[in-house]
Amino acid sequence: MEFTDRILTCVDCGGEFVFTAGEQLFFQDKQFKNDPKRCKPCKSRRAHGGPAPAEGAGPAAAGISRTETRTECSECGVATTVPFKPTQGRPVLCRQCFKSKSAAPSVAAAATASANSEAVVPSPTQMHSTASHPPLGAAS
Repeated sequence: MEFTDRILTCVDCGGEFVFTAGEQLFFQDKQFKNDPKRCKPCKSRRAHGGPAPAEGAGPAAAGISRTETRTECSECGVATTVPFKPTQGRPVLCRQCFKSKSAAPSVAAAATASANSEAVVPSPTQMHSTASHPPLGAAS
Protein backbone atom coordinates (compact mmCIF):
# COMPACT_ATOMS: atom_id res chain seq x y z
CA MET A 1 0.00 0.00 0.00
CA GLU A 2 1.34 3.45 -0.97
CA PHE A 3 1.32 6.12 1.75
CA THR A 4 1.43 9.89 1.21
CA ASP A 5 1.84 12.68 3.74
CA ARG A 6 -1.49 13.94 5.09
CA ILE A 7 -2.32 17.13 6.97
CA LEU A 8 -4.35 16.58 10.15
CA THR A 9 -5.77 19.00 12.75
CA CYS A 10 -4.77 18.74 16.43
CA VAL A 11 -7.74 18.36 18.80
CA ASP A 12 -5.93 20.27 21.58
CA CYS A 13 -4.43 23.35 19.94
CA GLY A 14 -6.31 23.31 16.62
CA GLY A 15 -3.06 23.58 14.68
CA GLU A 16 -2.31 21.55 11.59
CA PHE A 17 0.40 18.89 11.60
CA VAL A 18 1.74 16.45 9.01
CA PHE A 19 1.02 12.74 9.37
CA THR A 20 3.95 11.51 7.30
CA ALA A 21 4.03 8.45 5.09
CA GLY A 22 6.60 6.90 7.44
CA GLU A 23 4.36 7.47 10.45
CA GLN A 24 1.44 5.93 8.57
CA LEU A 25 3.57 2.85 7.80
CA PHE A 26 4.50 2.63 11.48
CA PHE A 27 0.83 2.86 12.48
CA GLN A 28 -0.02 0.06 10.04
CA ASP A 29 2.84 -2.14 11.32
CA LYS A 30 1.65 -1.67 14.90
CA GLN A 31 -1.94 -2.29 13.76
CA PHE A 32 -3.18 1.03 15.12
CA LYS A 33 -6.72 1.63 13.89
CA ASN A 34 -6.98 5.42 14.36
CA ASP A 35 -5.00 8.34 13.01
CA PRO A 36 -3.20 10.53 15.58
CA LYS A 37 -5.34 13.28 17.13
CA ARG A 38 -2.62 15.53 18.52
CA CYS A 39 0.49 17.25 17.15
CA LYS A 40 3.83 16.22 18.68
CA PRO A 41 4.12 19.15 21.14
CA CYS A 42 0.58 18.58 22.47
CA LYS A 43 1.13 14.81 22.64
CA SER A 44 4.35 15.35 24.59
CA ARG A 45 2.72 17.88 26.91
CA ARG A 46 -0.18 15.51 27.55
CA ALA A 47 2.17 12.59 28.24
CA HIS A 48 4.07 14.64 30.84
CA GLY A 49 0.90 15.92 32.49
CA GLY A 50 1.29 19.52 31.42
CA PRO A 51 -1.53 22.05 31.12
CA ALA A 52 -3.58 22.49 27.98
CA PRO A 53 -1.80 24.76 25.50
CA ALA A 54 -2.69 28.42 25.17
CA GLU A 55 -3.63 29.07 21.57
CA GLY A 56 -0.81 30.84 19.77
CA ALA A 57 0.82 32.19 22.93
CA GLY A 58 4.56 32.03 23.58
CA PRO A 59 6.98 29.14 23.37
CA ALA A 60 4.48 26.62 24.77
CA ALA A 61 2.40 26.97 21.60
CA ALA A 62 5.52 26.27 19.55
CA GLY A 63 6.23 23.13 21.58
CA ILE A 64 9.35 24.52 23.26
CA SER A 65 9.68 23.56 26.90
CA ARG A 66 12.40 23.89 29.51
CA THR A 67 13.13 21.07 31.92
CA GLU A 68 13.05 22.25 35.53
CA THR A 69 14.35 19.91 38.26
CA ARG A 70 13.60 20.38 41.96
CA THR A 71 16.66 19.93 44.14
CA GLU A 72 18.42 21.23 47.24
CA CYS A 73 21.24 23.79 47.20
CA SER A 74 24.60 22.22 48.10
CA GLU A 75 25.74 25.38 49.91
CA CYS A 76 22.79 26.61 51.99
CA GLY A 77 20.34 23.67 51.78
CA VAL A 78 17.36 25.69 50.50
CA ALA A 79 14.91 23.99 48.07
CA THR A 80 15.36 25.29 44.53
CA THR A 81 14.72 24.44 40.88
CA VAL A 82 17.39 24.27 38.20
CA PRO A 83 17.04 24.15 34.39
CA PHE A 84 19.02 20.89 34.05
CA LYS A 85 19.29 17.37 35.44
CA PRO A 86 21.89 17.46 38.25
CA THR A 87 24.85 15.11 37.90
CA GLN A 88 25.72 12.98 40.90
CA GLY A 89 28.82 14.18 42.70
CA ARG A 90 28.60 17.77 41.41
CA PRO A 91 27.27 20.60 43.58
CA VAL A 92 23.98 22.30 42.70
CA LEU A 93 23.58 25.90 43.80
CA CYS A 94 20.52 28.10 44.29
CA ARG A 95 20.45 31.44 42.46
CA GLN A 96 21.80 33.41 45.43
CA CYS A 97 24.70 31.00 46.15
CA PHE A 98 25.50 30.81 42.43
CA LYS A 99 25.72 34.61 42.20
CA SER A 100 27.93 34.88 45.30
CA LYS A 101 30.12 32.00 44.08
CA SER A 102 30.56 33.52 40.61
CA ALA A 103 31.37 36.93 42.13
CA ALA A 104 33.92 35.43 44.55
CA PRO A 105 36.53 34.35 41.93
CA SER A 106 36.80 37.90 40.57
CA VAL A 107 37.27 39.26 44.11
CA ALA A 108 39.83 36.54 44.88
CA ALA A 109 41.66 37.25 41.62
CA ALA A 110 41.79 40.96 42.44
CA ALA A 111 43.09 40.20 45.95
CA THR A 112 45.74 37.88 44.53
CA ALA A 113 46.79 40.47 41.95
CA SER A 114 47.11 43.21 44.58
CA ALA A 115 49.00 40.85 46.90
CA ASN A 116 51.40 40.01 44.08
CA SER A 117 51.97 43.67 43.26
CA GLU A 118 52.82 44.45 46.90
CA ALA A 119 55.12 41.47 47.32
CA VAL A 120 58.81 42.33 47.32
CA VAL A 121 60.89 39.96 45.26
CA PRO A 122 64.60 40.16 46.04
CA SER A 123 66.90 40.88 43.16
CA PRO A 124 69.69 38.41 42.37
CA THR A 125 72.25 40.69 44.06
CA GLN A 126 70.11 40.96 47.19
CA MET A 127 69.77 37.20 47.32
CA HIS A 128 73.58 36.88 47.65
CA SER A 129 74.31 39.53 50.22
CA THR A 130 77.85 39.93 51.51
CA ALA A 131 76.73 39.94 55.13
CA SER A 132 76.47 36.18 55.31
CA HIS A 133 79.53 35.42 53.17
CA PRO A 134 82.98 36.94 53.50
CA PRO A 135 84.51 38.39 50.33
CA LEU A 136 86.64 36.09 48.25
CA GLY A 137 90.27 36.03 49.18
CA ALA A 138 89.60 37.49 52.60
CA ALA A 139 91.28 35.77 55.51
CA SER A 140 88.98 34.28 58.00
